[in-house]
Amino acid sequence: MSTSAIAREILIVSIARLLHGTRHVAVGAASPIPAAGAMLARALAEAADEPRLRISILGSVEHNFFTNGSAELFDCAGQGRIDAFFLGGGQIDGAGNVNLVGVGEYPEMKVRWPGSFGSAYLYFTIPRVILFREEHTPRVMVKSVDFISAPGTSAPDVWRKGGPYALLSGRGLFMFDKDKPGFRLESLHSGQTLAEMRDATGFEFDHDENPPETAPPDAPTLALLRGRVLDELHETYPDFAAGLRAAIHGTEPQEATK
Repeated sequence: MSTSAIAREILIVSIARLLHGTRHVAVGAASPIPAAGAMLARALAEAADEPRLRISILGSVEHNFFTNGSAELFDCAGQGRIDAFFLGGGQIDGAGNVNLVGVGEYPEMKVRWPGSFGSAYLYFTIPRVILFREEHTPRVMVKSVDFISAPGTSAPDVWRKGGPYALLSGRGLFMFDKDKPGFRLESLHSGQTLAEMRDATGFEFDHDENPPETAPPDAPTLALLRGRVLDELHETYPDFAAGLRAAIHGTEPQEATK
């Protein structure tokens, strides 16, 4: 089994843990790892005879009850009927600010990304926003973003229900302290060191002297992930599901069909 497959399984399981206790999770398009984590959280809840988690994946037919795309997503979020969502970013800083616009001085930016879309609105209305990027390098985790697409914090007189809950990357898991505000390192993924994490992170963060390693999944959780979850994921992300399954079993992935 490849190290990349193991690393992605850790990310999926970490997301499932972060979603424990939620009722409705929304996942944006092009987000196979968050989608897999949400599906695993749903499977674990059912196995424990807990209330079933509702999942809405934009772009999916089977795993999306919205009929009008993002318009219904925004309405649902504004009504308080979505508990968790995922945001990524070309840049993320220590205050939880997210940049989805580009690098450099706005508007004459040397690098441009797709844009902010509804990120700021969802950041304010959804209580458990998980920031997710596999890449954890100084170019992504910066001291201060070049452009604020979605602010992580607001002035005391600004009401907001939502904000950063956690930051999960390919190196470790951080939780966000709204009182400070700032991130605290909760755990390092297997093979990572605190020194490497500091070098790869452009912002300061709190941490224990010897941060724990992210807990590996147990056998029943792995069985759910490698079986039911990858089967469900195939409908929306056939290439990703086939590739991860092949990496797990050490075989060449067959051409996926929708």
